[in-house]
Order: sequence, then C-alpha cells, then structure tokens
Amino acid sequence: MADKLFLEVVTPEKAIVSEEAEIVVAPGSEGEFGALKGHTTFLTSLKMGTLRYKDAKGQERLLFINGGFAEVLPDKVTILAESAERRQHIDVARAQAAKERAEQRLSDKAPDNDFVRAEVALRRAIGRIKIANIKK
Repeated sequence: MADKLFLEVVTPEKAIVSEEAEIVVAPGSEGEFGALKGHTTFLTSLKMGTLRYKDAKGQERLLFINGGFAEVLPDKVTILAESAERRQHIDVARAQAAKERAEQRLSDKAPDNDFVRAEVALRRAIGRIKIANIKK
C-alpha cells in the first residue's frame, strides 16, 4: 500500500466501500477536493454529488452521495454519508420517477407544498440519473 490510501464509505445502513484507492475526489461543502496518500489531515462536511475514486487497479469508480462528512488522514479517507449508491446500483427508472414527482410538486402551486424538499428531491434524482448514465 505504498502509494495508496484506504477509502471507507459508510452510511447509517451499511458500508458501501472499504478498499484501497489511488485518489479520492469528493464534493466538499466548500468545493470539490481530492486526496492522495500523504494528504494533510482535515475534516469537512459534504454536499450532495459525485464521489469519484480510482481503485487499487486504476479503475475509476463513481458513487452518488447525499451529503455527510469526510475525514481525510495521510493514509485513509472516511466518508460518513447520509446515503450512498455505487453507479451500477442506481435504479434509473426509480430515479426518473422521483424526478417526475419532484417536478410535479414544484409546478403545483398548492400553499401546503414543501418546495425546498421538492427541490432537494429533484437535485438528488438528477444527480443519480447523471451518474447512472455515464458510459464506461
């Protein structure tokens, strides 16, 4: 593990990733950041978006994460995410249906509509669809 660091991505339900990585790129709340072996230690919050990393074999891997926190150490990155899905596990039909529901709620002018929640649901659905449709 000379030039690699260890990546863990954990949600409240389960561990999603637990493997060596060459590089990790995550959507920090203050902007996207990358970490390599030997990186300075820091802790940051994460926003919804794409977590990218190159595994020990150099293959790029993608996950959709829905916020959380990241701890970066010189030899390890730990992501504590509200939710996370590997690209290949995203159900595109379900994400498309969620997108359509969110768009419908946003277009409905009912006074009891929670527009903030609908906007977040729309962003989440679009993010999941975007990652799932990336061709490898």
